Amino acid sequence: MDADAIAALVEEATKKSGLVWVRPAGEGRHAQPVWHLWHDGSAYVLTGGIEQKLPALADRAYVTVRSKDKGSRLVTWVADVEVVVPASEQWTAVVPNLLGKRLNLPDGEAAAQRWARECVLYRLTPTGDVTETPDNPTTHAHAVPPPPSPARTRVPRPLHLRGRPAQRGVKRAK
Repeated sequence: MDADAIAALVEEATKKSGLVWVRPAGEGRHAQPVWHLWHDGSAYVLTGGIEQKLPALADRAYVTVRSKDKGSRLVTWVADVEVVVPASEQWTAVVPNLLGKRLNLPDGEAAAQRWARECVLYRLTPTGDVTETPDNPTTHAHAVPPPPSPARTRVPRPLHLRGRPAQRGVKRAK
């Protein structure tokens, strides 16, 4: 795919998706699903407080967008990360749209003040680099290995290998 087609795919897929998977750059980090808002060529993600949990993002992140019809990974794009400061020009342009996008707000319109106090608003801007496209999908599973634990489930050994033993004195029907 050429650069213009990739840019159009990233914008349309992210705009139409209600949920994206964001993975911070670095080894051992895993992706987390987050709701977002696409506005002026960037995805805005709100995290912290009673909102969705997301590890702190540094200067880069990877955003995976799923297909609306099949639910499979459609595109994974690299994003430049920027923190939007409360009461800035970007903040005042984005927060009213976020209020409309956020479902089941416990405090209604007062959520904007709570977000300014407790939350972090990230702006994820596509760099133009992609790690996965429909033409070039990844082949590994993307599964995160389970954390190490001393716990285990005790499973009793089977008493026999060929089924239940017949009860004595009871004839089997043939």
